[in-house]
Parts: sequence; C-alpha cells; structure tokens
Amino acid sequence: MSVKNEFTKHAKDYNNNNIIQQIIAKALVREINNNPEYILELGCGSGQVFKNINWNIKKYNAIDFSSSMCKLHPRGKNIQIDCFDFDSQDFFDFLKDKHFDIVLSSSAMQWSKDLKKLVSKLKDCTNKIDAVLFTSNTFKTIQEITNTKSPILSSIEIKKAFEYSFNCEFEIYNYNLEFDDKKIMFDYIKNSGVSGGNSLSFKDAKKLYKEYKLNYLEFEVIFVKTISKS
Repeated sequence: MSVKNEFTKHAKDYNNNNIIQQIIAKALVREINNNPEYILELGCGSGQVFKNINWNIKKYNAIDFSSSMCKLHPRGKNIQIDCFDFDSQDFFDFLKDKHFDIVLSSSAMQWSKDLKKLVSKLKDCTNKIDAVLFTSNTFKTIQEITNTKSPILSSIEIKKAFEYSFNCEFEIYNYNLEFDDKKIMFDYIKNSGVSGGNSLSFKDAKKLYKEYKLNYLEFEVIFVKTISKS
C-alpha cells in the first residue's frame, strides 16, 4: 500500500492515533517567532499545526496529498486547502510567483521522494522553513528484529537535503510511547501512518510479536529551522 493510500485509509481514525504527531506539531508552533501572516503548510493532515496557531493570519495555504485528510482540516475565510502531492509538478507550478513568510511542515516531509529538490523549490518562495520530520530511527528495534529497512529518511539524509539550499539549525529528539497491551501497540503502528504503508509478512509479524520485549514504541524526530539561504 502506498503512503497516500495508507493515510486515506485511516483518515477518519487519524486523530485517535497520532499522539506523537500532535506533540511535535505543538512544539513546532511554539518555536515560531514574529507571528508570520502568510503561511504555507505541507502535509496539513487534519489540522494539528493550524489548531495550535493563536495569532491573526492573513492567508493560510494548507497542502496535503490525501483528499480524505484535507476534508478534516479546519475551514475559514483566510484558509485555502489544496490537494497536492508536494513532489508533483502541479505543486511546483502552484508555488510560482508566490511568497510566504514561512513554510511549516510537521511529520510529513520525510515522505518526499526527492527532499533535496522539494526544499530547493521552496527556497524560491520563502526565506524561512520550520519543519519537523520523523527519521529512520523511528521503530528502530522493530527494524532490527525483522531485519527490515525503514521507509523514512535518515537524519543525515534530511540534513543534507536542507543544507543544499539553506543554512540551518537542527535538533534531534527521541520519544517513547508506552502501551499496556502489545496488540494495541501493534494496531497503533498500523493506524498511525508512520509505517508508510509498509506491512510485515505473517512470518515477520509473528516473530516480532514474540521477540519484541519493550512496552513502548520508539520515535525519533528532527526539528529543522532555516537560518539563511546558502
């Protein structure tokens, strides 16, 4: 299943399964300075970033590639919601001749098929990007047990992609989300969207259920703040 289909499939339940995403969205907004008035958000989902903004804005452009997720985003006279794949030419055409005070993205840009290209396109329409991305160390122990590779970019790959176009500050944080029940834990993985649609074989799933001894899931995120254009 593709990443897009994964988010579309679980859109209705997303707000019940995105605890970590909500935490980092709140942290992302908390660090924004100068109350920007013209904002572009990539991967807006159900509006977890927008819901934390408490200042007046003149225009909020919210982008997501899942129409089901876009339907969940708050509406308003200053809000424009568009269903774009942010790697697509349609999105790049949308960016032409536009300028934003800031581009925001929370737990979305790690899914870019070409993050370096995406960031370079954003460079033409903004001087400021604040983003938080999951890294490949998310679900690290699960990958070790099942001998699988994360579908998510590593922190090194993410840094290189941003540093090609901007001078940046980076901070990496690790979160553990505890569960009382192993079945609930593995259901969370399936429904949260962080797995990117990758599903385990029956054999690997059985091995994981037997050998995974932790009562929590591991998440690693990288906060990116652009300082100036390179």
